[in-house]
Amino acid sequence: MSNRLYSFLFFILFVSCTKETSSINAQSSVVSSTSLIPTTNRGYFIQHTYFALSYSETNRQAEWVAYNLTPSFINGPQERTDDFRIDPKVKNNPVGSGDYSGSGYDRGHLCPAGDMKLNLTSMSESFYMSNMSPQDPSFNRGIWETLESRVRTWALEKNGVFVVTGPILKNICGSIKNGTISVPCSYYKIVFKDNGTEKIAIALILNNQGSSSSLKSFATSIDNIESLTGIDFFSGLSDDIENKLESTINTSSWSW
Repeated sequence: MSNRLYSFLFFILFVSCTKETSSINAQSSVVSSTSLIPTTNRGYFIQHTYFALSYSETNRQAEWVAYNLTPSFINGPQERTDDFRIDPKVKNNPVGSGDYSGSGYDRGHLCPAGDMKLNLTSMSESFYMSNMSPQDPSFNRGIWETLESRVRTWALEKNGVFVVTGPILKNICGSIKNGTISVPCSYYKIVFKDNGTEKIAIALILNNQGSSSSLKSFATSIDNIESLTGIDFFSGLSDDIENKLESTINTSSWSW
Protein backbone atom coordinates (compact mmCIF):
# COMPACT_ATOMS: atom_id res chain seq x y z
CA MET A 1 0.00 0.00 0.00
CA SER A 2 1.47 3.39 -0.96
CA ASN A 3 2.15 6.25 1.45
CA ARG A 4 -0.43 8.29 -0.43
CA LEU A 5 -3.09 5.71 0.35
CA TYR A 6 -1.96 5.57 4.00
CA SER A 7 -2.37 9.33 4.15
CA PHE A 8 -5.83 9.18 2.60
CA LEU A 9 -6.96 6.51 5.06
CA PHE A 10 -5.55 8.46 7.99
CA PHE A 11 -7.35 11.60 6.79
CA ILE A 12 -10.64 9.70 6.63
CA LEU A 13 -10.00 8.35 10.12
CA PHE A 14 -9.78 11.76 11.70
CA VAL A 15 -12.57 13.30 9.64
CA SER A 16 -14.88 10.54 10.87
CA CYS A 17 -13.74 11.16 14.43
CA THR A 18 -14.57 14.85 14.34
CA LYS A 19 -17.98 14.16 12.82
CA GLU A 20 -18.89 11.49 15.36
CA THR A 21 -19.13 13.90 18.30
CA SER A 22 -19.57 17.62 18.61
CA SER A 23 -17.55 17.58 21.84
CA ILE A 24 -14.28 17.45 19.89
CA ASN A 25 -13.18 21.03 19.43
CA ALA A 26 -11.99 22.51 16.16
CA GLN A 27 -8.39 22.33 17.30
CA SER A 28 -8.45 18.55 16.93
CA SER A 29 -8.28 18.82 13.16
CA VAL A 30 -5.21 21.04 13.20
CA VAL A 31 -2.76 18.24 14.04
CA SER A 32 -4.45 15.56 11.94
CA SER A 33 -2.83 16.67 8.71
CA THR A 34 -2.08 13.78 6.37
CA SER A 35 1.55 14.95 6.37
CA LEU A 36 1.94 13.49 9.87
CA ILE A 37 1.32 9.83 9.05
CA PRO A 38 4.46 7.70 9.61
CA THR A 39 5.65 5.21 7.05
CA THR A 40 5.50 1.49 7.71
CA ASN A 41 8.68 -0.55 7.92
CA ARG A 42 7.85 -3.92 9.44
CA GLY A 43 4.06 -3.79 9.42
CA TYR A 44 0.81 -2.99 7.65
CA PHE A 45 -1.66 -0.20 8.23
CA ILE A 46 -4.70 -0.69 10.48
CA GLN A 47 -7.29 2.02 11.01
CA HIS A 48 -9.48 2.13 14.09
CA THR A 49 -12.01 4.79 14.98
CA TYR A 50 -9.75 7.10 16.98
CA PHE A 51 -6.22 5.82 16.34
CA ALA A 52 -4.22 4.08 13.63
CA LEU A 53 -1.31 1.68 13.82
CA SER A 54 1.20 -0.28 11.78
CA TYR A 55 1.11 -3.93 12.84
CA SER A 56 4.16 -6.19 12.65
CA GLU A 57 3.12 -9.83 12.29
CA THR A 58 6.71 -10.91 12.86
CA ASN A 59 6.78 -9.27 16.29
CA ARG A 60 3.01 -9.61 16.92
CA GLN A 61 2.58 -5.98 18.03
CA ALA A 62 2.42 -2.52 16.50
CA GLU A 63 5.58 -0.79 15.34
CA TRP A 64 3.75 2.50 15.83
CA VAL A 65 0.41 3.82 17.04
CA ALA A 66 -0.64 7.36 16.11
CA TYR A 67 -3.53 9.56 17.18
CA ASN A 68 -4.76 13.04 17.99
CA LEU A 69 -4.96 13.78 21.70
CA THR A 70 -7.24 16.65 22.60
CA PRO A 71 -8.75 17.80 25.93
CA SER A 72 -12.03 16.12 24.94
CA PHE A 73 -10.35 12.71 24.98
CA ILE A 74 -8.62 13.36 28.30
CA ASN A 75 -11.62 14.84 30.11
CA GLY A 76 -14.20 12.45 28.69
CA PRO A 77 -16.66 10.56 30.89
CA GLN A 78 -15.79 7.01 29.87
CA GLU A 79 -14.40 4.73 32.56
CA ARG A 80 -11.75 2.11 31.92
CA THR A 81 -13.22 -1.07 30.38
CA ASP A 82 -10.34 -3.59 30.67
CA ASP A 83 -11.85 -5.60 27.82
CA PHE A 84 -8.54 -6.92 26.43
CA ARG A 85 -9.27 -8.87 23.24
CA ILE A 86 -8.16 -9.86 19.75
CA ASP A 87 -8.01 -7.08 17.18
CA PRO A 88 -10.39 -8.20 14.40
CA LYS A 89 -8.33 -6.26 11.85
CA VAL A 90 -5.15 -8.25 12.41
CA LYS A 91 -4.91 -10.51 9.37
CA ASN A 92 -3.08 -13.57 10.71
CA ASN A 93 -2.34 -15.17 14.08
CA PRO A 94 -3.69 -12.34 16.27
CA VAL A 95 -2.62 -12.05 19.91
CA GLY A 96 -5.26 -13.13 22.41
CA SER A 97 -6.05 -11.56 25.75
CA GLY A 98 -4.39 -14.39 27.68
CA ASP A 99 -1.22 -14.69 25.61
CA TYR A 100 0.86 -12.69 28.12
CA SER A 101 -0.33 -14.85 31.04
CA GLY A 102 2.51 -16.17 33.18
CA SER A 103 5.14 -14.27 31.21
CA GLY A 104 5.99 -11.76 33.92
CA TYR A 105 5.24 -8.90 31.53
CA ASP A 106 2.33 -6.45 31.53
CA ARG A 107 0.02 -5.95 28.58
CA GLY A 108 1.42 -2.47 28.10
CA HIS A 109 -0.70 0.04 26.19
CA LEU A 110 0.90 1.99 23.35
CA CYS A 111 -2.12 4.28 22.99
CA PRO A 112 -3.02 4.64 26.69
CA ALA A 113 -6.54 4.01 27.97
CA GLY A 114 -6.22 7.33 29.77
CA ASP A 115 -5.97 9.06 26.39
CA MET A 116 -9.18 7.46 25.13
CA LYS A 117 -11.87 8.54 27.63
CA LEU A 118 -14.02 10.25 25.00
CA ASN A 119 -16.61 7.47 24.75
CA LEU A 120 -17.09 3.70 24.93
CA THR A 121 -15.74 3.11 21.41
CA SER A 122 -12.49 4.98 22.00
CA MET A 123 -11.89 3.32 25.37
CA SER A 124 -12.81 -0.20 24.27
CA GLU A 125 -10.72 -0.13 21.09
CA SER A 126 -7.67 0.87 23.14
CA PHE A 127 -7.83 -2.64 24.66
CA TYR A 128 -7.26 -4.43 21.36
CA MET A 129 -4.19 -6.61 21.81
CA SER A 130 -2.62 -5.02 18.72
CA ASN A 131 -2.24 -1.94 20.94
CA MET A 132 -0.29 -3.92 23.56
CA SER A 133 3.42 -4.63 23.94
CA PRO A 134 5.17 -6.74 26.62
CA GLN A 135 6.38 -4.27 29.22
CA ASP A 136 8.23 -4.88 32.45
CA PRO A 137 5.80 -4.07 35.31
CA SER A 138 8.29 -1.63 36.88
CA PHE A 139 8.39 0.22 33.56
CA ASN A 140 4.71 0.08 32.63
CA ARG A 141 3.50 1.14 36.07
CA GLY A 142 6.37 3.54 36.67
CA ILE A 143 8.28 5.81 34.28
CA TRP A 144 6.11 4.91 31.26
CA GLU A 145 2.94 5.81 33.14
CA THR A 146 4.62 9.04 34.26
CA LEU A 147 5.38 9.89 30.63
CA GLU A 148 1.81 9.13 29.55
CA SER A 149 0.53 11.51 32.23
CA ARG A 150 2.99 14.20 31.13
CA VAL A 151 1.80 13.90 27.52
CA ARG A 152 -1.77 14.47 28.70
CA THR A 153 -0.58 17.58 30.53
CA TRP A 154 1.03 18.83 27.31
CA ALA A 155 -2.17 18.15 25.38
CA LEU A 156 -4.18 20.19 27.89
CA GLU A 157 -1.65 23.02 27.94
CA LYS A 158 -1.45 23.20 24.16
CA ASN A 159 -5.10 22.44 23.40
CA GLY A 160 -4.28 19.23 21.58
CA VAL A 161 -1.20 17.38 20.31
CA PHE A 162 -0.41 14.58 17.86
CA VAL A 163 1.21 11.49 19.35
CA VAL A 164 3.20 8.65 17.80
CA THR A 165 4.52 5.89 20.02
CA GLY A 166 5.86 2.38 19.71
CA PRO A 167 8.52 -0.20 20.51
CA ILE A 168 11.95 -0.22 18.93
CA LEU A 169 11.70 -3.62 17.31
CA LYS A 170 15.26 -3.62 16.00
CA ASN A 171 16.44 -4.34 19.55
CA ILE A 172 14.68 -7.30 21.18
CA CYS A 173 15.30 -8.47 24.75
CA GLY A 174 13.61 -11.85 24.62
CA SER A 175 10.19 -13.18 23.76
CA ILE A 176 7.04 -14.69 25.27
CA LYS A 177 4.34 -17.12 24.10
CA ASN A 178 6.77 -19.79 22.88
CA GLY A 179 8.97 -17.19 21.24
CA THR A 180 6.21 -15.69 19.07
CA ILE A 181 5.80 -12.29 20.77
CA SER A 182 8.90 -10.07 20.88
CA VAL A 183 9.87 -8.25 24.06
CA PRO A 184 11.32 -4.86 23.06
CA CYS A 185 14.33 -3.46 24.90
CA SER A 186 13.03 0.09 24.56
CA TYR A 187 10.16 2.33 23.47
CA TYR A 188 9.85 5.73 21.84
CA LYS A 189 7.27 8.48 21.99
CA ILE A 190 7.00 11.53 19.72
CA VAL A 191 4.67 14.45 20.48
CA PHE A 192 3.97 17.09 17.83
CA LYS A 193 2.16 20.43 17.88
CA ASP A 194 1.41 22.86 15.09
CA ASN A 195 0.89 26.24 16.73
CA GLY A 196 -0.03 27.88 13.46
CA THR A 197 3.08 30.05 13.52
CA GLU A 198 5.51 27.20 14.21
CA LYS A 199 5.71 23.44 14.45
CA ILE A 200 7.33 21.87 17.50
CA ALA A 201 8.02 18.31 18.60
CA ILE A 202 9.60 16.36 21.42
CA ALA A 203 10.92 12.81 21.16
CA LEU A 204 11.94 10.36 23.88
CA ILE A 205 13.40 6.85 24.12
CA LEU A 206 13.00 4.84 27.33
CA ASN A 207 14.39 1.42 28.18
CA ASN A 208 11.90 -1.30 29.11
CA GLN A 209 12.79 -1.19 32.80
CA GLY A 210 12.02 0.83 35.89
CA SER A 211 13.75 4.18 36.28
CA SER A 212 13.84 7.11 38.68
CA SER A 213 15.47 9.43 36.14
CA SER A 214 13.78 12.63 35.00
CA LEU A 215 11.70 12.45 31.83
CA LYS A 216 13.80 15.19 30.27
CA SER A 217 16.86 12.95 30.47
CA PHE A 218 15.25 10.60 27.92
CA ALA A 219 14.81 13.31 25.27
CA THR A 220 16.37 12.54 21.91
CA SER A 221 16.04 13.57 18.28
CA ILE A 222 13.46 12.20 15.88
CA ASP A 223 16.36 11.48 13.53
CA ASN A 224 17.73 9.09 16.14
CA ILE A 225 14.41 7.27 16.42
CA GLU A 226 14.21 7.00 12.64
CA SER A 227 17.67 5.43 12.52
CA LEU A 228 16.67 2.86 15.14
CA THR A 229 13.25 1.97 13.71
CA GLY A 230 13.53 2.47 9.95
CA ILE A 231 10.31 4.52 10.13
CA ASP A 232 10.05 7.91 8.43
CA PHE A 233 8.13 10.43 10.52
CA PHE A 234 6.63 13.67 9.17
CA SER A 235 7.79 12.99 5.63
CA GLY A 236 4.87 15.02 4.27
CA LEU A 237 6.20 18.25 5.75
CA SER A 238 8.41 20.50 3.67
CA ASP A 239 12.06 19.41 3.74
CA ASP A 240 13.30 22.47 5.63
CA ILE A 241 10.67 22.13 8.36
CA GLU A 242 11.11 18.36 8.60
CA ASN A 243 14.89 18.58 8.82
CA LYS A 244 14.78 21.21 11.55
CA LEU A 245 12.05 19.39 13.48
CA GLU A 246 13.78 16.01 13.36
CA SER A 247 17.37 17.05 14.04
CA THR A 248 16.63 19.25 17.07
CA ILE A 249 16.15 18.14 20.68
CA ASN A 250 13.68 20.83 21.71
CA THR A 251 13.04 20.47 25.45
CA SER A 252 12.45 24.19 26.04
CA SER A 253 9.01 24.24 24.35
CA TRP A 254 7.55 21.68 26.77
CA SER A 255 6.80 21.77 30.48
CA TRP A 256 8.55 19.21 32.66
